This record gives sequence, C-alpha cells and structure tokens, in this order.
Amino acid sequence: MATAIMTALSSAFLPSQLTNSRRCFFNAYYTQPIKQRIFAPKIRASTTASVETKPADPVLVEKEVSTNKNIFACPVCCEPLSLIGDRVLSVDSAGSSLQCGCCKKTYYGKETHLELTVSGGSSKYDDSMPLATEMFRLPLISFLYERGWRQNFIWGGFPGPKKEFELMKGYLKPVLGGNIIDACCGSGLFSRLFAKSGLFSLVVALDYSENMLQQCYQFITQEENFPKENLMLVRADISRLPFLSGSVDAVHAGAAIHCWPSPSAAVAEISRVLKPEGVFVASTFILDGPFSFFPLMGPLRQNMTQLVGNQLFFHERELEDICRACGLVGFTAIRNRRFVMFSARKPS
Repeated sequence: MATAIMTALSSAFLPSQLTNSRRCFFNAYYTQPIKQRIFAPKIRASTTASVETKPADPVLVEKEVSTNKNIFACPVCCEPLSLIGDRVLSVDSAGSSLQCGCCKKTYYGKETHLELTVSGGSSKYDDSMPLATEMFRLPLISFLYERGWRQNFIWGGFPGPKKEFELMKGYLKPVLGGNIIDACCGSGLFSRLFAKSGLFSLVVALDYSENMLQQCYQFITQEENFPKENLMLVRADISRLPFLSGSVDAVHAGAAIHCWPSPSAAVAEISRVLKPEGVFVASTFILDGPFSFFPLMGPLRQNMTQLVGNQLFFHERELEDICRACGLVGFTAIRNRRFVMFSARKPS
C-alpha cells in the first residue's frame, strides 16, 4: 500500500509537468569500473507511458546446460536436498517431499508449491514479516495483482509486462538456455512468460506469499497446453534462498526490491546462488527529481522502512552500491520516469 501511495504521488509530480526542457524516454546508464560512466544517447519521450521496443529478433540458444533440475538446498544448512520418491521436479510434483542429507530435515510440498522456508513444517510458529511483505500474503491482493494492481504501475513509467520482458531478455541473453529464478514472482506474471518462451531449461517461480503462488498455479492450470515440465513453484524467503551456491544462471526480481526488508541481505543471497557470469536483473521505482530535494525525504524513508518495510530509492547509484557491496559487477540501468530496470552479473 505504501508503494502504491508513493507511486501515485510520483505520477502527480512527473518531471514533464515541472519543466519545459526535453525529457528522454529512457536513459541507458552503464558503469564499468566505478570511475568511468558512459551515458547512451537519449530518446525523446512520446505521450504514452511505454518504452518503445523493436520486435524481438529470433534468439539462438547456444548455452550448454545441465539436465539436473535439482538445484535446491536446505535453507537451514545450505546443503543439497534430495527428492523423496521417483517423481520428476515440475509444477505437477509440487506435493513431493525433499530431505536434507546433512540436518535430515524434511520439506513437504503443498498442493500448489514446494515449501522451502526455514520455518517450513512448523505446526505453531510462523515468521512474521514487515507490513510490505505481509500485505501480499492476503488473498485479496493476490487476486487483484494482475486484475488492476500491476496495471497501475504504468503511471510510474513501467512500460508493461510484454515490453519489460523484451528489455530483460537483452540483459539475459548471455545466460539463455540456463535456469532462472523469478524471485518475488507474485502471481507469476513473468514466470509464465519465461516458461512459455522456451528460453530457459528451468524456471523457478519463487515468492513468500502462499496466496500469490496459489494464484499463479490457477493461472497455469487455466491456460491450455501450458508447458509445465520446466516450471516449479516454490515458497521461500528472498533473504534465505533454498538453492545451492553457484547453481543459478539468472535471477529476476520485477518490481520487488522496494518491498524487501533488507535489500542488501537479499542481493547477497542472490550473489551467493549465482554461477560465475550469472545475471541479476530487476526493476523498481526511483524517487528522484523534485523528491530528492525535499528536506524531509531522508527521515521519511527511514520511518517508512521501520514502519512498513518499504524501501525508497532516490538514485540508480544506490542500487549500484548494493550490487557492488554484494560482489556483483557490470551494473547497468534503463530509466523511464520513476521506472528503472537494472542488471549486474557475478564475476567469473
């Protein structure tokens, strides 16, 4: 809710309404070493809230991949998990169980997803999260997410799922053919696009919200001939990812990092599970322009984080700092008003 309020405020004070100078529709912002920064040519804005993208060229997947889908690790001790039984990991095997060979803890699947949280299996205890996280566990929010909620992001400059997908494919090109984690997938908007694209050997739709994963499962089962064999739904904590270190080719987090209780802890986990040359790509809101000059924005950000868990970002460099602090390099970002899509990779 706090994110929605800030998005509404930002749309009311768009830079185009405050100045007559020409605005670019999106800026490509690159960093190599931190001392050198290159700015790509600007493209003039149109009147629509979208990023113009050309039709995608056919993608040739050349990456050699392993056929082993079991990249899962115990969230308690980070040791490999073994599948109990002879079922193959997929959406249809969500009810399967996995056991840790080290601590011997068993993780039981639900009807729609695998349960791989630290507190999974507890009969009484459940971790309480900040309001920004708990809100998305509500059935109403899960139902509304693709039925109006996500569409409102256009007012902040988000170009829409199809064009966002085309943008992120450019970042993900080096790892096409590998596996991808759609972190904080919500109702699976991009997870389903990843699975249907055929560009990845395995897609893991991961979220902390049980109801979001159930909604994702409903969308999958309602779609005829959906390719379920290379998709899995997993409930997990973004700051305690249930994957083996160095086992993941790509992690995507769409419109999510501002809802993470600790972005640095989450990105550190993402860095841990990425393979060398693995790619992290994400999108969020940037409250720069007039907001960055408001004298109370600093205390407001601190209070907002403490009260509801939402994070406010005022510049791409804050995101770059997080990535660099967690061992990721090659930061690059694309802007459109409040929207930013950024990427970084794990060094070889």
